[in-house]
Amino acid sequence: MPTTCIRNAASIIAWDATNKRHAYLNGGDVAFTGDSLTYVGRHYDGTTDTIIDGTGLMVMPGLIDLHSHPSTEPFYRGVREEHGVPAMYMSGLYERSVALQPDATARRAGKQVAFCEMLLTGITSVADLSGIDEGWIDTAAQSGLRVFLAPSYASARWHLENGWALQYRWDETAGRHGLDAALALIEQATSHPSGRLSGIISPAQIDTCTTDLLRDSFAAAEARDLPITVHCAQSVNEFLVMVDRHGKSPVQFARDLGILSPRTVLGHAMFIDEHSWVRWHTRTDLRTLVDTGTHVAHCPSPFARYGHTLEDFGRYTRAGVNLGIGTDVAPHNVIEEMRLAAILARVAARDITTTSIGALFHAATVGGADALGRSDLGRLTPGAKADLVLVDLGNPWMRPVRDPLRSLVFTAAERAIRTVFVHGAKVMEQGRVLTLDHQAALAGVVEGQQRMLRDAPNRDWAGRTAEQISPLSLPTLA
Repeated sequence: MPTTCIRNAASIIAWDATNKRHAYLNGGDVAFTGDSLTYVGRHYDGTTDTIIDGTGLMVMPGLIDLHSHPSTEPFYRGVREEHGVPAMYMSGLYERSVALQPDATARRAGKQVAFCEMLLTGITSVADLSGIDEGWIDTAAQSGLRVFLAPSYASARWHLENGWALQYRWDETAGRHGLDAALALIEQATSHPSGRLSGIISPAQIDTCTTDLLRDSFAAAEARDLPITVHCAQSVNEFLVMVDRHGKSPVQFARDLGILSPRTVLGHAMFIDEHSWVRWHTRTDLRTLVDTGTHVAHCPSPFARYGHTLEDFGRYTRAGVNLGIGTDVAPHNVIEEMRLAAILARVAARDITTTSIGALFHAATVGGADALGRSDLGRLTPGAKADLVLVDLGNPWMRPVRDPLRSLVFTAAERAIRTVFVHGAKVMEQGRVLTLDHQAALAGVVEGQQRMLRDAPNRDWAGRTAEQISPLSLPTLA
């Protein structure tokens, strides 16, 4: 297999195995053979087939998007950013999920657009929480990304008959069939010859799945040694529903059901029993997450748009919770999520020292990898997968380069990303995705959004148009 060496990189974010943390290595080489790293250090003197001049570059591990919905979120551009329902604690999640849904034809284009955004922003691995659409495996393989397919299913769907009360339409047979179909698709994905596809068991939400379906999903994950993810503690509405049903918080319900473990990733876990918005009488959820080894996928953007925030990132990590970073919405940009997470944590804690960019970068790389059970991802060390990103330190948005990671997160973001490798293959170069037709996919999303918006009155409880549900930010002159 051919060997590539990035020679004389100005800076390398290397893995310090002794201290289990990332550290700067200034002036060094990174070599990989096939799909794996073989050297990270001062000077590589082995055989090399291809040399990349690392002058003026920073080499860092690829980012891990631990929670994403790429088949739907691109369609909500210009729709969801300021869409909230005051009577549902400002969240627009339930109204939008019912009234505004892209069709099957559009969703494939949406996934391609999202995958392109990920590659352009330095994401190399993604947990893709989607419904089962035709061609999903082929699209994931073609993208060049490392995709953890998480086909979601549920025993119920959200339903609205007014603008304040969340209701459910139950179909337990559909949930059971969904689990069976998910297991079949995951088996097909893991055997794909690309070697980049894997699976996650994904019962959709803690409030839309029966106890039997959740238990059986966890048993399936254990039997197959797979991660399991479920949306949990993601809204005040959900918290109140679970208290009404079971007299306990969503996290406590999951604990008592026996589905919290080191293979479990909770989507969001924001509204735990001590969050100021729920004012519950217990204070056990955070300790439960630590004691069970449960991971959390933190996605600040969608909730910040509603005025919600985790309380707070630094407090979770100090308690011992492992957090990864997810995008959950468009844009699919983990760098921006790191920046926002840091700022919101300081606001929520009223303490600038509650967390740091180093801690957020750990979450966006090693934290996500650990949640997925993959010690070979998220770090630059021999034996890890050759998933890496080259950052241009000469980019105007990076200069002056005193602290390259801080400059990347707070100032430059994706504008400074030059090249992305996944599994040892180059998949993005100089702002151009090499694996997918980004422009064609965008055209498909534009057409799909138009169909979605036209169909809104047929789905909305009040028969409203998309413009009534989500008005434009400015009036249109006649």
